[in-house]
Amino acid sequence: QVQLVESGGGLVQPGGSLRLSCAASGLTLDDYAIGWFRQAPGEKREGVSAISVSDTYYADSVKGRFTISRDNAKNTVYLQMNSLKYEDTAVYYCAAARGLTTSLSMEAYWADSYGMDAWGEGTRVTVSM
Repeated sequence: QVQLVESGGGLVQPGGSLRLSCAASGLTLDDYAIGWFRQAPGEKREGVSAISVSDTYYADSVKGRFTISRDNAKNTVYLQMNSLKYEDTAVYYCAAARGLTTSLSMEAYWADSYGMDAWGEGTRVTVSM
């Protein structure tokens, strides 16, 4: 049974940084693309970033500010978020999709929230003074 557990959310001022973690169990990291969606109040869920065994994907809204990485030994994926803006405020969800490797395939899957094989419960990020 695949489980994804997020951590690292919190309150941060504009311009600040946070690092989110997604601890995965019940799967082999190399077999999946794992990444992040976010959902702000009243908005639809938005794909943010994903990482596979060989590639990464970033939404245009976070390119140059967010960095995704993975630690296979810990079965954990990280999202380093820098230069945070008010509009980054959302609940961030970790998700996994089996078999994706290329940036183009991750972009297609992260374009909407359907097709994921597993989801975490989410961690809240609030950017505010």
